[in-house]
Order: sequence, then C-alpha cells, then structure tokens
Amino acid sequence: MNGRRIGAIVLKELRQLRRDRVTLAMIVGIPVILLVLFGYAINLNLRGLKAGIADQADTAGSRALVMDMLATDIVSASAQVRTPGQLMTLMQAGRISVGIVIPRDFERRRFDGRPVAQILVDGSDTTVQMAAAQLAQVPVDSAAPDMRAPAASTPPQGRISVVSFYNPERRSAVNIVPGLVGVILTMTMVLFTAIAIVRERERGNMELLIATPLSSAELMIGKVLPYVLIGLAQTSVILLLARWLFAVPINGSLLAIYLAAGLLILANLTLGLMISTVARSQFQAMQMTFFVFLPSILLSGFMFPFAGMPAAAQWIAELLPLTHFLRLIRGVMLRGASLAELWPDVLALPLFTAVMMVAAILRFRKRLD
Repeated sequence: MNGRRIGAIVLKELRQLRRDRVTLAMIVGIPVILLVLFGYAINLNLRGLKAGIADQADTAGSRALVMDMLATDIVSASAQVRTPGQLMTLMQAGRISVGIVIPRDFERRRFDGRPVAQILVDGSDTTVQMAAAQLAQVPVDSAAPDMRAPAASTPPQGRISVVSFYNPERRSAVNIVPGLVGVILTMTMVLFTAIAIVRERERGNMELLIATPLSSAELMIGKVLPYVLIGLAQTSVILLLARWLFAVPINGSLLAIYLAAGLLILANLTLGLMISTVARSQFQAMQMTFFVFLPSILLSGFMFPFAGMPAAAQWIAELLPLTHFLRLIRGVMLRGASLAELWPDVLALPLFTAVMMVAAILRFRKRLD
C-alpha cells in the first residue's frame, strides 16, 4: 500500500467530479431538494380545501354555521349553489373536494337535536375524509339563533353528518393504486427515452444516423412512438392487477383512461428526449431522470395532499405532468368523470408535450461533438 498513489487516485476522482457538472449538481441538489420539500412543501394538515356551499335555509343561524366552518381554514368557499345535486356535479368534475349542505328546516332540526347539516366528501382522497371529520366537530349551537325558532332553556346539541363518496370504506388502495399508474409510467417512460439518444452515441450508432436523410424531428418522433405502445401495455397490466388484486373500481370509461394515459406517456417521453439531448452519458441521463422524478412524486399529490402545500409548491407542481394525470385518473376511475369535465388538466398535458418536443428538437444536432 502506497499512500502517495492512493492520494493521486483520490485527487483524480475529485477533479473528475468537478468536471462532471451533473454529478456535482446531484451531490448538492438532492439534499437541498429533499430538505426543502419535506420541511417546507410537505404539510399533512390540510387547509384551504375547495368547498361548495348549499345553504337552503339562509337564516342567521345557518350563515353563522357556515362562517364557523370557514373560520377553521380547513375549507374555503369556492362555489355557492342551491341544491346538493349541483354540489355532486362539481365534486365529480374535481372542482370541489367538500360540499356543505344545510337543509331548509335547519332551525327546527337544531332545536330537535337532529342532524342540522351534511358534509359531502370526495372520498377518493383519504386525507380529505379525515379533514372533513374535523370539520364536523364545529359546534352547532354556538351559531347565532334564529329569533323565529321556538325558545328553549337548554336546546339539544345539533349534529353534522359526514357522507363519503367514491371510497366509503376508506381503503387506501383505492386512492394509491390509480396514482401508481402515473408514477410507474413517469419512472419508466422518462428513463427509457432519456437514454435513447445517449445510447446511440455510446454504441457508435450516431454515425449511421448522421448519414441518413432523417431530420431531427423525424428522428425524435421515431424514437417516441415505439414507447407509446409499451406504455399502453404497462397501463393495461396495472389496471388488470388493480382490479384483480385490490378490487379498485373503474367507474369511468376505459377509453377515457387510456386517452389520459396516452397523454401522460407522450408528455413523459418528450421530457425524456429533452434530458437525452443534455446528458453526455447513460449514467448522467439516469441521474437527471431521478432529479425530475423526485419532485414529481412528492409534489404531484400522490404521496402527500396537494391542498396542504404552500402556494409556491403548488405552482411548481402545476408544471409537472404527473400532477395533472393524477387528477385525470382519479376523476375518471373513481368519480366516473368524463375528460370533458376535466378539460383543464387534459389541455395541460398536450401543451407540456409540445413545449418539450420543440425544445428537444431545437437542442438536438446530428453531430458527434
């Protein structure tokens, strides 16, 4: 053993790491990203859930009860409607997570001790169910009394009932398994195409491609299309296992599910192509893929509730394809929504695909240097 020779190797490795900017960025970036995400962006205490309100009583007491619920900051009023049916329509479309229904005979119910209000919950997310249970603890008799109600020296305590839709059994698999479709497609599709162009360089096939009359756009599209079929095959396997092993319901159209999966596949493939034009080796491509996959899985709403994140983290999450796909797949599979009802997220994925494809084509050059 010679300490001088070992020191020379150590010095060589440090210099090589200094020249490898991607690896250096991973060494510094991953701890920073994890610390920021878990310390700042991840919040298990839900606040600001979008809620629709159907106050059919419209009395001083009912309005006070609604204000008490809003004062908890668990929900924020995003829609005022007249009937519970309208609340269900908004919930199916994913525009609200919670519906608050106050019947016309609110004051009589409060005096009799019967349930005075009903909270409708999108049970496809189990964390929303737990937040709604906290909301139901708001005291009813602290609301301002209606002078028209019969007087009583000690009126019985009113109650708020909670009704969960789409996952009344509160099975975590119902919430997690549909999201796994997006997570698996993101991990595999980005990785496959991230190493596509780099692999051609490392294997010496780039010389053959340079000699062909292919344009950059034709080469990129040709690289993407085979993986679309692979991604759809993966989707089929996941759906079959979800139904067979976990009894996850499929309440919406299978065609809508495959269309949503196809949009995510294209978005991830173009993102992978963009990475492949930047990376210099397959190892770098895998590193950069992990760099993208980490915030996707943490900020998209798959592991942690989206509504609990601060505004800055939500803005970043809106730039990630997985965020929009999770809303689509859960909306279609669990709530039975159509893609037309979820049109903002449907449009976001083709827009991301177009931007990434154009950027990858502009960056790619059929040259060895």
